[in-house]
Amino acid sequence: MSESLDAPLQKLVTRLKERQVELKQLDAGSVESRAPVELDQSRQGRLSRMDALQSQAMAQETARRRAVELQKIEAARDRLQEGDYGYCVKCGESIGHKRLEFDPATPLCFDCASEGGSGTRH
Repeated sequence: MSESLDAPLQKLVTRLKERQVELKQLDAGSVESRAPVELDQSRQGRLSRMDALQSQAMAQETARRRAVELQKIEAARDRLQEGDYGYCVKCGESIGHKRLEFDPATPLCFDCASEGGSGTRH
């Protein structure tokens, strides 16, 4: 990555890095809540077990979403290294700066995202 990034781009890169660190910290802090639930009927009532299972499922889904966001951030950082950051991975057009400000990891321009493209290709 070039050391002479312009200020708006540098701000987006900083946000990507900060969000990546934040997500990794959140993930590390939630390991216990995603652990298997002990179903010992002599120690817990049925409703408590159901609550524990529901909490575990929600924690696992949150972790899955974090992992997806981390993948998007990593892909954006790869595009930065390759010089393709800020360009739509589907059509190659420039992604609007306001769209990048909203989500610095977005891989798609507004038009391609509106078409329902997943942006997984890069």
